[in-house]
Amino acid sequence: MHQSNIRHRQSVFRLQALKIFLFSILFFILYFPKCDAQFSIMEHDEQNMNRMFHFGVALGYNLSNYKITLDSNFISQKTILNVQPVKGPGFNLGIVSDLHLAKYWELRFIPALSFAEKDIQYTRKDSVVMKKIESVYLEFPLLLKYKSKPYNNMRMYVIGGLKYSIDMQSNALARKAENLIKVKQNDYSIDYGIGMELHLPLVVMAPEIKWSYGIVNILQNDDKLIYSSVLNRLRSRCILFTIHLEG
Repeated sequence: MHQSNIRHRQSVFRLQALKIFLFSILFFILYFPKCDAQFSIMEHDEQNMNRMFHFGVALGYNLSNYKITLDSNFISQKTILNVQPVKGPGFNLGIVSDLHLAKYWELRFIPALSFAEKDIQYTRKDSVVMKKIESVYLEFPLLLKYKSKPYNNMRMYVIGGLKYSIDMQSNALARKAENLIKVKQNDYSIDYGIGMELHLPLVVMAPEIKWSYGIVNILQNDDKLIYSSVLNRLRSRCILFTIHLEG
């Protein structure tokens, strides 16, 4: 019953996220036809220097897993033979906010809603058990972006910074948790990546790949839990493929 409620809440979140994304795309479709179709990248740079901020939307696909550190008692126990992280899929929806610091420098803030699945595979003597940990994160990354000089109407960029995430589906306080792996609600990570800006007549489209490395242990340690007792640390890992649409 508890798992059914979780899946229902996640479906509702995904539906709401899809509605927000479709609304954002509709906004861009209605807004950008008003722009000059002959808009060049140099004109775009000049416009950005004359304003402090610009905004956009971001839609991403993520692959997430854990960096696992086993507990010291793993060798002495005989129930579980092996523990392996398995990547799970998810998606992100965010709002892009860029502060223009200099011609090639921007400070980027992208509050985002992220749906992620991280799996852990346990090999026992007589079976293989897959534990799925589904999360719905509110993410708050603060990133520094450096852009290259333009080539035609495109340019490359690198980006990096820190991110705070809060898991709205954290099971850290669950009571009936014998078969659960409890994870903490708050996470901190180092993010970095590369991307390419394509300055189209109506929009700046920027495909990007970014890596995220959790720097804190998010395992809620509990030696009474079967699958948690062999673990010492869990740190989040994620690869995120994103398309940004910016004004």
